[in-house]
Amino acid sequence: MDTLLGSRGWKWRAMDWTAAAVSGFAAGAVLMVLDLVWSAVFSPDGPWRTSYMIAPIFTGTSSLQTSGYGFNLGVVAISLVTHYVLGIVFGLGVAAVLVQLRLDSTPGVALVAGATVGVALYLINFEFLVGFFPWLAALRGTETVAAHGVFGIVAALLYCRLKRTATEP
Repeated sequence: MDTLLGSRGWKWRAMDWTAAAVSGFAAGAVLMVLDLVWSAVFSPDGPWRTSYMIAPIFTGTSSLQTSGYGFNLGVVAISLVTHYVLGIVFGLGVAAVLVQLRLDSTPGVALVAGATVGVALYLINFEFLVGFFPWLAALRGTETVAAHGVFGIVAALLYCRLKRTATEP
């Protein structure tokens, strides 16, 4: 039975947790900058709208706004902390997928895998989690899909570059 399921040859591969966390943090930074620039240039609501939509995940819906997205240090701080913590968690997930499926061997393979995981992350965030945080549905769109793809690419490529191999200390 083990032979049929392929479980005999399966061995859990160790990943570099530090490289994965740093990769997720950095990819989160890239995503945040992309969103800030995109929103500042193209959104009539201004660059702080996303912060006002992320912060209520922890502050509750009483802080949810539908207009007037001016800069507010408290809202932006909560949003940044939330965004970067999720970036680290998702970076760990990207690295786990890469390592366990052996997709971390070359940058080209990692790039494609990272983009795929990033798009899957978008589907999880904006199809499943919207059930818990319905106001996030307003952030759905091709630009958000693309941004999540970029997040996955950056996290995957950085992980491949930063990970320590078995021969390194």
